[in-house]
Amino acid sequence: MAGFIKKFLAATLALFLLSGFLICDPAAAEPSVQEQQAELERQLKEIEAQIAQYQQELKGVQGEKNTLQNKINQLKNQQSTLNLQVRSTSLQIDALSGKISETENTIGQNEIKMEQIREQIGQTIRAIDERDKDYFVLMLLGQSNLSEILAQVEDYYQLSESLKSFLEELTRVNQELDRQQEVLAGQKDDAKDMLAIQNLQRQQLSESVNQQNSLLSETKGRESNYQNIIRDTQKQAQEIRQRLYQLIGVPTQITFGQAVDIAQGVSAQTGVRAAFLLAVLTQESNLGKNVGTCNRAGDPPSKSYKVVMNPKRDQPAFLQITSELGLDPDTTPISCPMHDSKGNQVGWGGAMGPAQFIPSTWMGYKTRIEAITGRTANPWDIRDAFLAAGIKLANDGATKQSGEWAAAMIYFSGSTNVKYRFYGDNVVAQANKYQADIDTLNQ
Repeated sequence: MAGFIKKFLAATLALFLLSGFLICDPAAAEPSVQEQQAELERQLKEIEAQIAQYQQELKGVQGEKNTLQNKINQLKNQQSTLNLQVRSTSLQIDALSGKISETENTIGQNEIKMEQIREQIGQTIRAIDERDKDYFVLMLLGQSNLSEILAQVEDYYQLSESLKSFLEELTRVNQELDRQQEVLAGQKDDAKDMLAIQNLQRQQLSESVNQQNSLLSETKGRESNYQNIIRDTQKQAQEIRQRLYQLIGVPTQITFGQAVDIAQGVSAQTGVRAAFLLAVLTQESNLGKNVGTCNRAGDPPSKSYKVVMNPKRDQPAFLQITSELGLDPDTTPISCPMHDSKGNQVGWGGAMGPAQFIPSTWMGYKTRIEAITGRTANPWDIRDAFLAAGIKLANDGATKQSGEWAAAMIYFSGSTNVKYRFYGDNVVAQANKYQADIDTLNQ
């Protein structure tokens, strides 16, 4: 660790010296653009060498962590299994809760039924008692005859049979109630046991997670230190690349590495994969090399924006855009329209810059771009073009790799009509190639 600190301090001092923070002669001549570029490129080379060294040292720390990876993987598998077991137990507890509620409801209904039977038994007993009194009175008065006696006997018999039936039903319901009480007790015991199992599962899961964290704690701090240093150094490299780009200027063709830097910056802003963004802009303008062959200085009147651009939808927006940027609307290049086999114009041209936005569409993204960059949005500036394309692709679902094909299709034709699928297929294939190139650059 002491060796690392010395290296870091030496690198920091070197960067401090290279960044121009030493006291200098106020009368010294301002360096030329070429000299500035050469100095920045030298600084960038040294910083990239430092990044490579730090990354190598980081691999050593990560190697220590990787020796624990098998154990960590085992713990993760165990945690996945325990999570599933907890879910399974929860489902069983929910099912038991439903059964308990159903049983308790049935018990309540049977208790109500028993009360109703008891009431019916009481009513029957009272009716029998009334019949007994009436029969006794008739006998005392000697006014009863045989038919009256037989009627009284029949009524008594019917009431007795009803009483017997009610008593049998009461016995049956009472037995069913006892059985349901036993079922309910068993269900509640099951629920109690399942809850105890769930608590054990959760406890074991917690212990597994704590064990994993403990395994990683020793190397995590050192790895984090290296990663922070690498991130800070990479940030310095990115700042130098940005200054180089500013010196290069928009009209100059950019290298693939510079395009990657811009695309990665847009990716951080929008969530769209840098390789996919590069593939779309390659398809549209070959990364800004082909921004249109109409409306250029020296082009014939047939190629003027007044002819090739939609007069109502796009020309007013085009004039506003060029006016705000101080550009000549008569000599600012735009795309030409398509022509059929007979040379007749098909549709409209007028797409602008590397992202090939038509003026009316650009106006819908202009404010969002300016909110991010803090300056007037310029469709011919490759940085603004990348950002506009990234925002649009993100809106159309390209923040996930699974949504890239559809987003490319919408970028091309406004839909995912499969008759145009060559465009989407080609963009995805190109994105995969770019991803391999970017991965190589990052090694």
